[in-house]
Amino acid sequence: MQDCKFCLFVSECRSKREMPSLYPHAKGILYALKDKGIDVAIASRSPTVDIAKAFLDKLDIRSMFVAQEIFSSWTHKTEHFQRINRRTGVPYNSMLFFDDEDRNIEAVSKMGVTSILVGNGVNLGAFRQGLMEFSQSSGILISNAP
Repeated sequence: MQDCKFCLFVSECRSKREMPSLYPHAKGILYALKDKGIDVAIASRSPTVDIAKAFLDKLDIRSMFVAQEIFSSWTHKTEHFQRINRRTGVPYNSMLFFDDEDRNIEAVSKMGVTSILVGNGVNLGAFRQGLMEFSQSSGILISNAP
């Protein structure tokens, strides 16, 4: 995929001057996770890393992420997760991942990460599905999910 895609927002990555927008449920999900003390990281491939980072700044959400693994489009998602694991110490089976590409879901799932395919960004339905699958695979009971 040649566009800059986060499960939180989409941009064609044309210019740092453009103003990105979050998917409708993304901000609420991020704040709910923050309120619960749950760490969030970014694992993104983008042909324009500088624009992706500028968009995080424009959206004023960069500080919400404990790790920001944003690399050029040739990097494998597994490398992102290896770096997140080294940086945070969070084991793969304690991670929940949302992505819009089957190949990423397949590769990261093999690492032990609960992985959810989303078609058009993370929304409440996809988020709840992810929490349910994470709970089933990890044996951790999740209550009061947003």
